[in-house]
Amino acid sequence: MNKVMTAREAIDLIQDNMTFAFTGFVSFGLPEDLLITLEEKFINEGSPKNLSLFYDAAPGCREAHGGNHLAHRGLIRRIHGGHLDLNRKLAALCSENAMPVFMVPQDVNTHLLRAIAGGEPGIVTKIGLKTYADPRQDGCRANQAAWDCGETVVELLNIDDKEYLFYKTFPIDICFIKGTTADTDGNVTVEHEAVLNPILELAVATHNSGGKVIVQVDRLAQAGTLKPKDVKVPGLLVDAIVVGKPENSKQCMVEDYNPSYSGEVRVPVDGKIKTTDLSIKKVIARRAAMEIGKNSFINFGVGVPQLIADVLAEENLAEQVVTSVESGVIGGVPSGGLAMGSATNPTAIIKHPEMFDLYHGGALASAFLGAAEIDAKGNVNVTKFNGKSVGPGGFIGITQPTKKVCFCGTFTAGKSDIKIEDGKLEIVNDGTISKFKPAVEQITFSGEYALSSQQDVYFITERAVFKLTERGVTLIEIAPGVDLEKDILQHMEFTPYISENLHQMDDRLFAPEPMGLELMGS
Repeated sequence: MNKVMTAREAIDLIQDNMTFAFTGFVSFGLPEDLLITLEEKFINEGSPKNLSLFYDAAPGCREAHGGNHLAHRGLIRRIHGGHLDLNRKLAALCSENAMPVFMVPQDVNTHLLRAIAGGEPGIVTKIGLKTYADPRQDGCRANQAAWDCGETVVELLNIDDKEYLFYKTFPIDICFIKGTTADTDGNVTVEHEAVLNPILELAVATHNSGGKVIVQVDRLAQAGTLKPKDVKVPGLLVDAIVVGKPENSKQCMVEDYNPSYSGEVRVPVDGKIKTTDLSIKKVIARRAAMEIGKNSFINFGVGVPQLIADVLAEENLAEQVVTSVESGVIGGVPSGGLAMGSATNPTAIIKHPEMFDLYHGGALASAFLGAAEIDAKGNVNVTKFNGKSVGPGGFIGITQPTKKVCFCGTFTAGKSDIKIEDGKLEIVNDGTISKFKPAVEQITFSGEYALSSQQDVYFITERAVFKLTERGVTLIEIAPGVDLEKDILQHMEFTPYISENLHQMDDRLFAPEPMGLELMGS
């Protein structure tokens, strides 16, 4: 059987009303040539139509690439994904209630593929309890159409008097995966890939559902020439091989190829991380770094938390921690922006589902993420704004099982002018949007669950540090130069408990020179 096809021949395997899946992590591992061809066929011929779409993570580049190619009314009838903000054209259809949309935690999705592959009815986990994923709240529904359709993706279970969530599996009819090389028998290797997306898990899930697996690769090899240990998807699972056009078959949609991402070479980084100018965001990153233990395994989210790596480098502490990205990357210098998920000079790259095995089991000592809204109970929202849902990505799977969680960000949102003068904070013009709300619009992190799990939870800003206690969000530190009433309490929409031991934030945080920081346990 000749498995090598054109993209159009492969797309013709998709029939109306199928459940269709593909993988990708932000801009990495996207089967772009196949997605473009699918979009073109639908626009020109109106078929295939009414597909039920599954993707595990966030495969797209905001306005372009990945899932954005599928944002056409009639092409997709239902979405089960992990995040929408990187597929903004799909997000617009979600907001318009063009189809039911379910945003399921990314880690759950990767593990669902294993369960589908093994013929299991679903997975049982604590991930999502007491958050919007819990059926007692939104049950992962991202729009009104998801409520109206009457379908559910998750149920509450009680096992030995303990609560769990049961996420249900479903058959997959056809899928797209991306590799580097395939031989003519369909064996696939990933030597140039920066992220090990769950391509084997998806291929097995589709194959064992009686479906078809289409792989896009950069190049073709003769059968029998690939090293067996390099093969990540065996040919017995693959039905079609498409060699992608060079412009649509890249390691990363924003960078053609960087061998230091895939661990093929190690590049010099000396001098790349320079001392950063003192700013309120650097103050936040420094204070967060004070919560890191020596030799600990940690995760940095996007935004301000990414600056913590710069602080550690400036303090000559980078070698005393092991960083990770939920995509499966361990060590190295994590990338930002649309290259998120990769790292320059990683120590190891494991598969995406395997990283969440580590996280779920409690391997992370601490995690540092952003927060858009925080309420008095310590609930955090990063998934819904002004009625529009974007989904959690890996946020829940990172924060819920981790021993210490630090939410890092500016105290207010909006345009502001805040200076650091003579070791003190000077607020000239403050942001007009409060992040501290009476109730968050949606619960992505549950303060109630965190307290019951005895997690250490901190909310770190440039002017104040809060800790979650049995009394709720508790103010424990205040920046020098800041007035408690005028600069903090008046900008919160609830009154926090104020610690009896309220004290000033470390003076070194506000000095231009390195802090001389030592990690906890040093």
